[in-house]
Amino acid sequence: MSAATLTTEIPTLCLDLATRARTASRGMAAVLRAAKDRWILASAKALESRASEILEANAKDVAAAPGYGLNTAAIDRLTLTSARIQQMAEGLRQVASLPDPVGEVREGSVRPNGLQVLKVGAPLGVVFFIYESRPNVTVDAAALCVKSGNAVILRGGKEAIHSNTAIHRILADEVATAGLPVDAVQLVPMTDREAVGHLLKLGHLIDLAIPRGGESLIRRVAREATMPVLKHFDGICHVYVDAAADLEMAERIVVNAKTQRPGVCNAAECLLVHEDVADRFLPQVGAALAAKRVEIRGCSRTRNLIPTTKSASEADYRTEFLDLILAVKVVPSLEAAIDHINTHGSKHTDAIVTASLSAAQRFTLTVDAAAVMVNASTRFNDGFELGLGAEIGISTDKFHARGPCGLRELTTYKWVVTGEGHIRG
Repeated sequence: MSAATLTTEIPTLCLDLATRARTASRGMAAVLRAAKDRWILASAKALESRASEILEANAKDVAAAPGYGLNTAAIDRLTLTSARIQQMAEGLRQVASLPDPVGEVREGSVRPNGLQVLKVGAPLGVVFFIYESRPNVTVDAAALCVKSGNAVILRGGKEAIHSNTAIHRILADEVATAGLPVDAVQLVPMTDREAVGHLLKLGHLIDLAIPRGGESLIRRVAREATMPVLKHFDGICHVYVDAAADLEMAERIVVNAKTQRPGVCNAAECLLVHEDVADRFLPQVGAALAAKRVEIRGCSRTRNLIPTTKSASEADYRTEFLDLILAVKVVPSLEAAIDHINTHGSKHTDAIVTASLSAAQRFTLTVDAAAVMVNASTRFNDGFELGLGAEIGISTDKFHARGPCGLRELTTYKWVVTGEGHIRG
């Protein structure tokens, strides 16, 4: 297909995708939980039985990854294994076990005149989900959108096209047999970035856009979208080790938050340490981080206590490294730590390690973040870990949804008012 032909056809193809999704969404609004769960459970089983198809397709993407300039962390996000496919299937089963938010009565009252007033959960309609590198989120997004009564248009990155196509084929094969509208789960079949722009113009057909990937992608979507966008730009996550911290616990949390999977948005990027425990804690945690090959960039006090530390610039404290790099700073007080986080953070995930109830309460009340952890790793800001079954993304916005977004965040509500011939005087 020539470039001219492709340019002419992309708008038509995008309009067709969105129109079919809109039609499917109307059918999805009336689908009962049993049918939705039947599709989710059948898809879980199909992923396991057809894992070899997924791994074969994924191997093509991983082999091509260096040509796209992907670093080690990005290739890790792209790579699927038998264990990761099993985790995808288990995530689906968790979603199936969750209550259906559609039709859920969230509030109810009977007015003095006898009118029954209910606030009832309802689907958003059509979700356009744009993501990079991680083909496992194809499964999460599809399951969450379907369970919440929505139709979804999936658009993965070019670096995962073979994996996403194979996964979508498996999911789509189960849609019709489960009794769902056939276009409830669609995949954008092209990797041309122009397609994203055309779909973002279709606010009359698409109800919500969710970008999940690099900051440049998310900013582009937020700039061009003609529909609401659920998003976070970056994950500059902090761990603060308080004066009252158990230092052995703090070491475990810091090492886990930084190294368990450094290329994800809830990995720690900055460590703040109270000056009263810095002399004891920093050499200890420095050695543990060095054993994990973490590069430390720190303040002068940190450099004195960990000789291998590089000098931190102001920019380092505002950077999402997504790598084995950690910015470190010694602070004089809890309030200084909170001020640093609220000034330099991204409102994503921040943690405090402390045995002081008052310090923990002060931290959770005043740190402006979608998720605040007390004596736990930042890595727990995740839909699966918080019992949502899976997540379609993490929002740092303050309207509609915040933090890990699962089923409820993919719904809105409607007022259902029932009377007995009531008229207003």
